[in-house]
Amino acid sequence: MFEVIAEYFSFPFVRYAFFVAVMIALSSALLGVILVLKRFSFIGDGLSHVAFGAMAIATVLKLTNNLYFVFPITIAAAILLLWTGQNKKINGDAAIAMISVAALAVGYLVMNVAGTSANVSGDVCSTLFGSTSLLTLTSSDVWLCFAMSILVIVVFIAYYYKIFAVTFDETFARATGLRTSAYNLLIAAVTAVIIVLAMNLVGSLLASALIIFPALSAMRMFKSFHGVTICSAVLAVTSSAMGILISLLADTPVGATIVVIDIVLFIAFAVAGRATGRG
Repeated sequence: MFEVIAEYFSFPFVRYAFFVAVMIALSSALLGVILVLKRFSFIGDGLSHVAFGAMAIATVLKLTNNLYFVFPITIAAAILLLWTGQNKKINGDAAIAMISVAALAVGYLVMNVAGTSANVSGDVCSTLFGSTSLLTLTSSDVWLCFAMSILVIVVFIAYYYKIFAVTFDETFARATGLRTSAYNLLIAAVTAVIIVLAMNLVGSLLASALIIFPALSAMRMFKSFHGVTICSAVLAVTSSAMGILISLLADTPVGATIVVIDIVLFIAFAVAGRATGRG
């Protein structure tokens, strides 16, 4: 087994993909704690569907690098969802459902009507559930994902206390003079970046799992924001690394393997939390 893994990791692009996958998982976990506590978990699903629609259009347009097209579209959708969520006429969950379903329908329609690939079903399945191999990442994708992951981590560390205040008591934070709307906008934009990055690893339908499961698992055992954040990051990195190694050895889909490991860890932490009286 170790010889097979060593043989795979002798290729530079496999090492790069592994490292980037760990970075994506880490940045997703940090953001996931915030979204779960703010009850914004479902926004990940909505934005992943928007990213799928944007990816479909970029594929039809034959863009050299789809991410440069998908990033601004998904960030704009995140800002729109934040704005509509504050609109009294349209509830936040209704806005997410409306935009996500519309994006899925438009994306699938565009790929079927205007797509040039002979295997539309295969392209759609790969985009929705992730690639079956790590070797599909190009060098430009790898370095872009790495740079954006670092940016997310830096933003989280730099604004840690302000994000903490907005997450737990937005009304009090606003009363102290904190620009809560600006930080909510920052959280929405960072969420969009994470979703687009996670699509390269697990696909658009499973992207929100990288955000939700590590945070929920950590909350079964820890009650402090600091403890949950650290545990969530460790779990995310562990599940991502294990998922990639297992997919290499067993030839299973990378995205589904990572998510299944996240589910197993959640069940284990839920049982442990109840056993220790912390659940």
